[in-house]
This record gives sequence, structure tokens and C-alpha cells, in this order.
Amino acid sequence: MQVKRIVCVHKKAQDCVNCILVHKCVYAYIFDTTPPIDSSKLRKYKDIPRPFIIEPPIVSNEQYIANEGFDFNLILIGKACDYLPYFIFTFKELGDIGIGKGRGKYELTDVVAIKGAQKEGIYSNTGGILRNIDLRITMDDILKEVNSLPDNELTIEFITPCRMKYNARLCNSPEFHILIQNLLARISSLVYFHCNEEINFDFKGLIEEAKQVRIKERHIGWYDWERYSARQDTRMKLGGIIGQVTYAGNLTNFLPFIALGRYLHIGKGTTFGLGKYEIVTKGRKVE
Repeated sequence: MQVKRIVCVHKKAQDCVNCILVHKCVYAYIFDTTPPIDSSKLRKYKDIPRPFIIEPPIVSNEQYIANEGFDFNLILIGKACDYLPYFIFTFKELGDIGIGKGRGKYELTDVVAIKGAQKEGIYSNTGGILRNIDLRITMDDILKEVNSLPDNELTIEFITPCRMKYNARLCNSPEFHILIQNLLARISSLVYFHCNEEINFDFKGLIEEAKQVRIKERHIGWYDWERYSARQDTRMKLGGIIGQVTYAGNLTNFLPFIALGRYLHIGKGTTFGLGKYEIVTKGRKVE
């Protein structure tokens, strides 16, 4: 709700859907995404994936002492990249307002664009100037990653709780076809609604093919996590699976989706950083 107070031009509106600016508003597009008027897909579907992901600090504390710094990642998808200044402004304003229990205040010091080993400073509070740096990850970059991946055996490590659904229920066993089904659904929706493109694949055929890939080894468990929702004024349970799963079989047709999913996350709660996974090959994570 703090974000809405900062960004929304019609701050008293309770519901973005009935606002006359809903299809032109930055807040509505990013935080309350709905299908465009001319959408040929999912026009009645309310759960459009948001075009951003906030990844929490690698080592996250429940409390931070004064002058203690921390880093976090922000991933923007498609058209949302053009709205980076709004995110920076919002994070700055939230620091002045205060967040968490007791409204702890913070200062946004630096924003850095990262692409592989490349790092470019975008913003620093010392100068206050936003630099126009474009280090977007493209499909060509993803395909280069695919070339380094094995096509018959792959280990995926779920870093943050993963909440994949199968037959409308959360699953605690990440069978390969469930992983692929969730990836295809998320990627195709993000591409359609936020990149003005459409993926035309034989989704049913791919999912049937994915059923031939088996789990060779698994070391996973269920991790319970909850967060407070100011919007709903309640604490929400967002547990999911974490740990490693090794898949064996013909993976060739699935590698581009798996490589892309590293950046886009998978399952429910991705905007809060849930569903983050890494690819592990020969004992090391793919960079």
C-alpha cells in the first residue's frame, strides 16, 4: 500500500480495475496487472504475472542495526524495464517513510545493473543522477547458456521456497513435467503481456515429452515462510520446496525454458523472490 501512495495519481481509489486510468497507469501496470483491452488471451484472467521480481538479500536478517547495509536484486521484465526510474524513486521514498515493524528508515545508496560478469552503475545517492545503462538479458544470451548445459542429466537447486501447482494443488514432488508445465505457463504469459510477443509451441506435446524425463535423485524439503500483507491486513503462509533435484532423460527441447527460468523464477509468489532456482552441473552452479 505504501507503493500505491507514492506512485498512484488517484490515491483514494481502492480498486485499480474500475479506475479510468487503469490501462495508462504505471502503478496499475506494474503492481495490479490486468489484460489490455485488445487482449486476445486471458481477458477474464485476473492473475496476470507481474513484470518484476524482488530477490531478497542472500543472507537475510530479521533485524538490521543502524548503519548496517544490505543488497537485494530487482529483475524487470519486458516493458517494465522502461519504468526503472519509478522503482528507484519508490525505493528512495520508502526509505524516508520507513518499512517493517517500527517503520525502520533506510537510505538507497547505489543501483547497479548486472549482466553476468558485467556491472555498470546506474544511480548513486552522492550524485543523484540516473544513468541510461542497458544491460538487458536477451534470448541470444539464454541460448548461449544453453550451449553449455548437458542434455541428458541436470540438477536444479531451489534456492527460495518454490510453490508450483499441479491440478490446482501445491505440489511437494517436483516431477519434471510439472516443472515444465509451470515454466511454460509463466514464460508464455510474461512474453505475451509484457513483451508484445507470442510463443507458438506445441505445449501439450512438450508436456507429454517431459513425462519421459525421470527424477534420478532428490534432496528436498518443505520450508514454511510467511509474510504480512498490508493490502489484505493478514499474515500469509507462503511455504514451498527447497533443495536439489536431479533429472535424467532427453532434456534438449527443455533447456531454453529451464535456462530462462533461472531469471524469471517459477511458481507462485515470484514477485517476493519465491521460486528462485539455479542450475548445477558437475557440482557447480551455472553463472
